[in-house]
Amino acid sequence: MTVHHDGSALYVPDQAPRLGSTVDVWLRTPRDVRRVHVRSVEDGEPRFTAAVPERRGPELWWRASVLVRNPVTRYRFLVDGDWYTVLGRFAHDVPDDTDVRLVAHPAPAPWTREAIVYQIFPDRFARSATAPSTPDWAVRCEWDDPVLARGDDAARQWYGGDLDGIARRLDHIQDLGADTVYLTPFFPARSNHRYDAVAFDRVDPLLGGDRALRRLSDALHTRGMHLIGDLTTNHTGLDHPWFDEPDCYYTDGAGGYESWLGVPTLPKLNWHSARLRERFVTAPDSIVRRWLRYLDGWRVDVANMTGRRAADDLTHEVARLIAAAVRPDALLVAEHAHGAGPDLDAAGWQGTMNYAGFTRPLWTWLRDPALNLPDFLGVPGGVPARDGQALVTTMRAMMATMSWRSWTHSWNLLGSHDTARIATVTGSPQRMEVAVGLLATLPGVPMVFAGDEFALTGTTGEESRTPMPWRNREILPWYGRLLALRRKHPALRGGGLRFAHVSADAIAFWRETADERLLVLARRAAGPPVALPGVPEALNLYGGATWTGALPGDGPTLQIWSCPA
Repeated sequence: MTVHHDGSALYVPDQAPRLGSTVDVWLRTPRDVRRVHVRSVEDGEPRFTAAVPERRGPELWWRASVLVRNPVTRYRFLVDGDWYTVLGRFAHDVPDDTDVRLVAHPAPAPWTREAIVYQIFPDRFARSATAPSTPDWAVRCEWDDPVLARGDDAARQWYGGDLDGIARRLDHIQDLGADTVYLTPFFPARSNHRYDAVAFDRVDPLLGGDRALRRLSDALHTRGMHLIGDLTTNHTGLDHPWFDEPDCYYTDGAGGYESWLGVPTLPKLNWHSARLRERFVTAPDSIVRRWLRYLDGWRVDVANMTGRRAADDLTHEVARLIAAAVRPDALLVAEHAHGAGPDLDAAGWQGTMNYAGFTRPLWTWLRDPALNLPDFLGVPGGVPARDGQALVTTMRAMMATMSWRSWTHSWNLLGSHDTARIATVTGSPQRMEVAVGLLATLPGVPMVFAGDEFALTGTTGEESRTPMPWRNREILPWYGRLLALRRKHPALRGGGLRFAHVSADAIAFWRETADERLLVLARRAAGPPVALPGVPEALNLYGGATWTGALPGDGPTLQIWSCPA
């Protein structure tokens, strides 16, 4: 037994603290710990409070009170002279950036943490009828035509998927276990990805127009499901009518303009502009507000760059503006391809697409030894091969940059329309099953990219945007089973996270609430069994291994047991 604390309700019973309130926090330790203090920071100054122990079986649980003095209140524990922070226990001083965080900003709606998200690239999901006339920017493709991995024509391939096609396939999404559909952009544009919007006041007619969005929204809401849109706050397409009003963009007055990563068709928005803010956010019928008639929230594209340019850094201000404009029950999650911690817990974005804390470390651990990708989610040199210790160390390091609230409201994903497919990364059905198992059992909101359940492959984001193979593929069986377990067991949705074993080829962890204890084992390869003292009995929920007092050595495998609470 080691010292442990996390931000779950088992250790922080008040999950929505108010500014000025006092919150109890609990630390779990072995019986030989003699003294514990909590150090909280109030108005920038540390304050120490003695914790009181309570015996629970072979452990001590120490309770202390923390005053929620500031919108984000940081705290850590002093355990017999050692510091304990999100990163663990240390016999030396560690930076305050790794402290636990209590957040007093308004809490996100409960459904946003309970969700299982299904991402759809509309052009490639399903057609409702014969596609309309080919637009002038497009190269028309038949549904079974191969997708280009790269090149100028990759963004011009047009397969004709639409919103009514999605509505006709909702049984598939719901049967898989998802309850929230996230659509990449539906505004008119001059590409199949539509991140180069030429208007925000209507739905692309190629997708069926405004009425089709309303039909899809109604169909989802009738089933008790949710719909998330994709908002491009950093740039538009070059043909957007706002581009004739230069104050909305970064221009130099001589025909030059700033663009996203130098791509000339994606001019960058200037959030200093009062006119832009009004149209986008603050007006009663602004873009952010008006589409929430049909949507339940937004995923914000390139949130890490929005409002940032040279000396300008308006990102947090823009995030707060947007958060203030959405309904209290709506979701607001930000795209960051790297660490998002500094942009969270600031009364703006509720969470991030967790590439840095989930996708990247998981890829390094479960990658096919023969994998040869051109880069690692944009980092040159391909996907490095790393062990289980590196996986856990990376996850904990990223967790330390944000609150538990932000971590558990972030989207965990095995891949997306911008990445290689997880079937390509893992290279084997067995390792892919382990990947899906971690998606379903670790803290955070699972996000499935449409087609992964069919084991579609792809080495680049463009190549991964394969039309759905409705006629000739079977669904991988473990998706539905594992997502159903997540839906059934509260510990997988809201429990704490405590690692029980970490080695090169295996990790095991507890997901726990006051009423439920689940033990999860993920193995990428076979190895010796590992004794786990103190677990006399366990009922297998997934994987089929009988509990013998040790973590089994077979692999690759994903096992889940239920243990007495």
